[in-house]
Amino acid sequence: MSRDSSIFLSIIIPAYNEEARLPETLEQVAQFIKAQTFTSEVLIIENGSLDRTWQVAQEFANQHPQFCVIREAQRGKGLAVKTGMLQARGEFRFMCDADLSMPIEELSKFLPPAQTRFDIAIASREAAGSVRYHEPLHRHLGGRVINTIIRWALLPGLQDTQCGFKCFQASTAEDLFRSQSMTGWSFDIELLYIARRRGYRILEIPINWYYNPESKLNIFRDALKMMADIWKIRQNGRKGLYNPRS
Repeated sequence: MSRDSSIFLSIIIPAYNEEARLPETLEQVAQFIKAQTFTSEVLIIENGSLDRTWQVAQEFANQHPQFCVIREAQRGKGLAVKTGMLQARGEFRFMCDADLSMPIEELSKFLPPAQTRFDIAIASREAAGSVRYHEPLHRHLGGRVINTIIRWALLPGLQDTQCGFKCFQASTAEDLFRSQSMTGWSFDIELLYIARRRGYRILEIPINWYYNPESKLNIFRDALKMMADIWKIRQNGRKGLYNPRS
């Protein structure tokens, strides 16, 4: 795939053990970008998978010149997204979960002309106008408890920091992802916290979102890990590790 610096949109898809879901997801993404007038690239970051994710992604990319597969041997969604964001060439860089719980057509909501004045646009399942489909009540309530903790401890005002669809202006992505230290599920909390400290404009975009029962998130285990990470982010902030670069 050509690494053209004039690319308008980069889509970054972290993929860990996604052998089953990836073919349909990549086909939907391919159909979406084919229908657009702007230039684009799709970076699939294979993330230490134990199945045939690498082979499946590579086979698809061999047939679609706008797609590229990058192998990141170490696990961690945050590491995979960071790798993709820093290798992307798009003016806008969009992180996209491999399950497409947000239909890919919603991506247009994050880009000009729909949005023009932002540094980061994040998908929100809680903003006015958003709709959740088929989500069990216990998962919704668990997510709201986690978000309440995040808002209280780090990010007041942001209603949904954990949805896996976010769009960054190129210069913003270069700054934030080079400063990112967390490689697991909490990486986007850290990124948004750094962004707030550095004065970036963050928009929440209401989306249609479909619950996926095959989600890899373990609400209890990952919540405990997130609590520890929130404490670490607060400590890093007190130490000045997230201050704007001079």
